Amino acid sequence: MDSTSRFSLLTVFSLWFLILSFKSTEAADICSAPTSISFPENNKVDDVVTTITVEPGVTLAFNLPPANPDNPFRLDGNQLRAVRVLDYETVKNYVVQISCTETETGLTLQLSFVVLVENVNDNPPVFDQNLYQAEITELSPIGFTVGRFAATDLDQHPRLYYTLTSELAAFKLQSPTVPEILVDAHLDYDSVKEYQLKLEVQDTDFALPPDGPSFSATTTIQIRISDGDNRPPWFQPCTKYEVGGAVICESAGYTGMVNLNEQETGVLSLKPGPVLAIDGDTGINEEITYEFLSGNDDGLFAINPSTGDITMLRPADVLGEINLLALAAQKNNVDQFATTRVVIRVQVKSLHVPQFQKPLYEGLITSMESVAVDLQDKKPLQILATDEDYAAVQGVNPYITYSVEENNDFVIVGGFLFLINNIEDDTFRLTVVAKDMTNDETATAQLVVEVKKGISTSALPQSTTGTPTTTTGVNVNTVPPGGFGVADMAALGATLGALLLVCLVVIGVLVRRMQKDKGNWRKVYEASMFRSSLGNGPSDPKEAIQYTNEAFQRDEGGDGMDSGGVGLNGKADVQPAQDHQYEKILSTRLQNLLPDDASDTGSNKADSEKEVKPILTKERRGEDGYKSVWFKEDIDPNAKEEVVIIPDNNEHDSEEEDNKPSTRDDEDDDEEEGTSYKRKVAFADADLDSGLGVKIGDPGEDSESDRASNTSL
Repeated sequence: MDSTSRFSLLTVFSLWFLILSFKSTEAADICSAPTSISFPENNKVDDVVTTITVEPGVTLAFNLPPANPDNPFRLDGNQLRAVRVLDYETVKNYVVQISCTETETGLTLQLSFVVLVENVNDNPPVFDQNLYQAEITELSPIGFTVGRFAATDLDQHPRLYYTLTSELAAFKLQSPTVPEILVDAHLDYDSVKEYQLKLEVQDTDFALPPDGPSFSATTTIQIRISDGDNRPPWFQPCTKYEVGGAVICESAGYTGMVNLNEQETGVLSLKPGPVLAIDGDTGINEEITYEFLSGNDDGLFAINPSTGDITMLRPADVLGEINLLALAAQKNNVDQFATTRVVIRVQVKSLHVPQFQKPLYEGLITSMESVAVDLQDKKPLQILATDEDYAAVQGVNPYITYSVEENNDFVIVGGFLFLINNIEDDTFRLTVVAKDMTNDETATAQLVVEVKKGISTSALPQSTTGTPTTTTGVNVNTVPPGGFGVADMAALGATLGALLLVCLVVIGVLVRRMQKDKGNWRKVYEASMFRSSLGNGPSDPKEAIQYTNEAFQRDEGGDGMDSGGVGLNGKADVQPAQDHQYEKILSTRLQNLLPDDASDTGSNKADSEKEVKPILTKERRGEDGYKSVWFKEDIDPNAKEEVVIIPDNNEHDSEEEDNKPSTRDDEDDDEEEGTSYKRKVAFADADLDSGLGVKIGDPGEDSESDRASNTSL
């Protein structure tokens, strides 16, 4: 092919290509649409999804058949509309294919795009159950996870929020967005066996106001508490106490009675009932086993290990109480156990039942809390029953209690009837019961009591305030065995009054005697003044002249008073010798008491170094009731003058001295001492007895001469 042919062919091909390219560009411009379109769910029918851009003369059509049920759209001109409500949770996107055709040229263009359904918060959270059930033990610790209870949301929220409500704050949520329920308190099976919790979920935060639609849901969680093995057996009956969160059931023990030298057959009857223990964990109720721990060393009794029944193996031969310690333990866990006391009283067999002293008692009560008065003798009505088994104590059985049958308005306290409730005036016919608490033997009597208010009667007697006793459901006091009654207290009061009167009489007599002896006390005072004048004050008892043996000691010779003279009290002197300074002080003070001429004489004789010695002579003057004391200077210790101490406490001895004649030697001694000063010091018998009562001068009431003598001394 030549060059010309080649050029012609190339030119034709280029022209054809240009024509095709023009045609394609023209077709692409006849319609257009975005490749993806977002359209929210929950739309309304015929809502416009999108608008397709088209050239004039271009028609649009779905490539799919119009009756296709999966096509939720329709074409309205160049607008794409929704023919139904779209649901994101059902279909999240749709692919739309449309043909664009130019009417004049028949040019067709295929248009394809995607409709994305937007998610809208239109669904609430959902729990998969309306009621959840869980079970945990009461021993579950705080923080223990009960379970996880989550909700779901079709809107696929990234986070849901929870809250837990309950009447009892025993549980909590791990967090507001984590629906795990935890134990938040100690659980007690006996207090609460089941909890009802309400769990709520919301697709928006509870703490913030929602900025759009907000949905929530609730469910119920039922948590059952199972009993844990945390309590020992409990003896029945018992009283429950709570200590530090733990429940303790205290048993008062059991009591029973058997007769001396008699063997009871069968199971012993005990109070308040047979020995019985139950598991403290009532929800578990483990099997219990029994045994004796102590008190049954003699083998008198046996206890059934399964039932706790106590039987007697042989008779008891000793009166008194037998204290048994019983043990109850769980059979599968011996660490859970409890103990109680079983007291068996061995007593002499009762041969007689109690008997009331009268078959019928009649009384009158005038006010509440006052004692009934016997209508016959007008004394407090006493209701008593005796027991011949206690004949040695006049039939008084201290174990008898009294009650009024089927009536709570009256009580019997210590055998006396009282009204304890405010009731209308009326006459009541009642039955009183006397019960021996040791063997449950009873006796009954009839009681007719008339309630008539307004008349004063005796109140509750003091003697009835004894041991508390419960009668007809009311706590009252009774007279203890051996107590005193009203009459006893009255007799005691009369006796004490008589003793008081005797004491007052004796006190009056003593006061009278003291008034009569007032003169003797005056004499004692005067003697004290005389001692003070001789001793220049009472500060030093050794420097004052005392009219006792001490004042006449300190003689150098063995013949003097030191060698064993007799004192004013009639007893031999045994006091050891004192320092000579006291003799010098005594001599000086006696010198000051003498007249001037006597002092001169004394000074002339001082060179002989003879001490002045006071002595008592046996001469007695004739004044009635007085004794004479003569002080002499420079008595020669070798003169061996006879010295007699006149007893001061025996009038009989004084009379003997009066009858005894004076010796001539004594009179001569008195006459030879011409320069001696003589002062008569009179002692009354009572004064000498005291050692203090001294009177100067002649006897008689305080005369002028007496006062003058006291002054010169």
